[in-house]
Order: sequence, then C-alpha cells, then structure tokens
Amino acid sequence: MDYLVCIDDTDMPGTKGTGWLVQDMCEHMEGIISNSSPISRHQLFVHKDIPYTSHNSSMCFEMNLVQNDLPSAINTIISFIKDRAMDGSDPGLCVARKSDVLANQALLDFGKAAKRRVLSKDLAYNLADKIGIHLSEHGGTGDGIIGAIAGVGLRLTGNDGRYRGWYHLGNPGTTLSVETFCKHPFIEQLVTESGEVLPKNLFVAIGSEKIKTVRKGSRQVVVVKEISKADEIQADLKYRTITSIEAKLY
Repeated sequence: MDYLVCIDDTDMPGTKGTGWLVQDMCEHMEGIISNSSPISRHQLFVHKDIPYTSHNSSMCFEMNLVQNDLPSAINTIISFIKDRAMDGSDPGLCVARKSDVLANQALLDFGKAAKRRVLSKDLAYNLADKIGIHLSEHGGTGDGIIGAIAGVGLRLTGNDGRYRGWYHLGNPGTTLSVETFCKHPFIEQLVTESGEVLPKNLFVAIGSEKIKTVRKGSRQVVVVKEISKADEIQADLKYRTITSIEAKLY
C-alpha cells in the first residue's frame, strides 16, 4: 500500500463513530479510486483539556490509488468527510506517502506523545509542513488534525492499535490450530503479549466469542494469553485468545 490515511473526530455523542465513516468511505472508493487495507483504531490521550466523543481515538488505513491521482483521491475523501461528519464535530485528515515517512522518527514520536499528553494544532501543522504531508481540518475547531497525524505515526510504529471488526470463530473454549486461525484472511499470525509468534501446529482455545485482531509487528494478529484456572477452560492447552474486554487495552 502506497499511502497512509488517518481521520479523527467526525462524530458526536449518540452518533456512529469515526470508524463507521471511514469504513463506509473505503467501501465507496474501493476499486474506483483506491484499494484499502483493514482499518486500525489508535487510542489517544484522554484528558479534560481534550474534547472527544467517547474514547478519543483516530482511524488509520493504507491505500493504493487506482489511477495514481492523489489530489483527486484527497478531494474525494474531503468531500466524504464534509458530507458525513456530524455537526459540532472537529474533523481532521492526514495523508502521507508511506515511503516518505516510513522511518520518520519525528512522526513516530508525535504519535507516541499523543498517547501521553496534550498536544496542539500548531505542533501538528509544523510537523506536517516539515515532513511534507497533507494535513487539513474540515469543520468546527479542526482539532481532529492532531489525532489524524498522530494516528499515522502510531500505525507506522507497527505495534499500536486494534483493527475494526469483531469475528466469531467459535464458542469460548473451542480449540483451533494456529494454522486454522490463519486461514482467515484477517488473521496473519497468533502472538503472545510479548510478540512471540506461535507455530502453526499449536492448538489454542478461544477465550471469548468475539475475536479482535490487533496490530503487532506491522501485522494483523490475534493476541493470546496463558490459560489460568480462572479461565475454566478444560482443554489441556497453554494458550487462549484474549477476551473482548482484554482487547480493549490495545
């Protein structure tokens, strides 16, 4: 995928979140303007000085252009945001060519900082100007630009965020081989919390009816934990997938 796109702050209380807007937008553009990767959600700093709807997170994805016309693609994205963002929201958009920012430490550092402290629009714009990427605001205060550029940096780290969507692969306690898990196109690997990749012949128990994939090692993976007595899983196994509650930590 050639470009990174991140959008933040398009919703208001009681409305569908930014993730829904981004998903709809990707489907609207698919095969006509661009082809897109799965969307990752990146949790940002929660603080009284930062207005947010529910969780203060941004949505990022990667895209290839069908006709190699970036200005047209950006205009389509902006039009979609303006048409679909909720009144009172503060949308921001960031678009960067992946090859230009892949090793940009300042961008990665900005993303990590946005998880720990309050940042300003000036800092965001200064960084975008310095590294030459698109950053624009589309309503309200425009504070969404902070989360938008931060989301690009966090996706680039390869070890932040969880992907949109829940998957039902069996009831809690059901056992599947890693190879069977990885036959699903939305699962590249099963890994431990420390990032150890499990071999394909290992069997793992499902810890929750809802399977959530997260971003580790720049891959879409399922994280597993060691089984404890509290899990009440009868199978003689070492690992289970993380539960839906545990997945919310990512």
